[in-house]
Amino acid sequence: MDLIKVKDAGFTYDGRRMIFEDMNFSVQDGEILCIVGPNGCGKSTLIDCMLGLKKLKKGSISVSGKGLDNLKPREFAEHIAYVPQGHKTTFGYRVLDVVTMGRTYAARTFSSPGEEEKEIARQALKQVGLEGFEDREYTKLSGGELQLVIIARAVAQQSRVMIMDEPTAHLDFTHELTVLEVIARLVKESGRSIVMATHFLNQAYYLENWGVPTRVALFNGKNFTHIGKPSEVLTEKNLEETFNIVTEIVGDGSGERKYILPLYNKK
Repeated sequence: MDLIKVKDAGFTYDGRRMIFEDMNFSVQDGEILCIVGPNGCGKSTLIDCMLGLKKLKKGSISVSGKGLDNLKPREFAEHIAYVPQGHKTTFGYRVLDVVTMGRTYAARTFSSPGEEEKEIARQALKQVGLEGFEDREYTKLSGGELQLVIIARAVAQQSRVMIMDEPTAHLDFTHELTVLEVIARLVKESGRSIVMATHFLNQAYYLENWGVPTRVALFNGKNFTHIGKPSEVLTEKNLEETFNIVTEIVGDGSGERKYILPLYNKK
């Protein structure tokens, strides 16, 4: 089933230069879609359109067969959770309170989340490796810890699709692997779907190696030039065309794990 369907979509800021156009793709039940492309190609703009934060110039986006503009806020929250690229802290909330905010949409009007919602938030913190952080002050966390809290909030929301914009950009190797493992388990165990914009191309190989249905979409700033399995799309030729770099794909496909080794920039 198409959880998200983008049809003939186009967007412009100034009415003249199209950031992307004639965009057609869908997100299926229980899959990961990794959107990759150079800086400034429009990945975050596309994500903003999928979230309804920016309006398409043409085309449409539907969620479970319903137009994005026709979804009520509660319906949207049931379907889509969002992990932004960056986040600013303002008030000194407890970490548990921040993660519990992911359950706000499920509470009755004028009611605060109850113990059930708080337990869901605790489990979400455990999933991202932050068990024991419940009473820590939100504004006193490191950048990596803060990002994990935001991911935990999205996990607690229990939406069918999680849209993530550079989710591991500020994380060390340990926490990066933690997040990738969380993503893989969410898809494998609960059938959720993930849309993830990333610059770390080897993450797509990692997720594919987990045995999770994973696709990569190469974005050149106008459209997706290639979309398919990481082992089929992330080729030396395609990466050279998209990023203008020379790479070597290490691993022969006979059971050895593959990864991309960047060699040099062609500019």
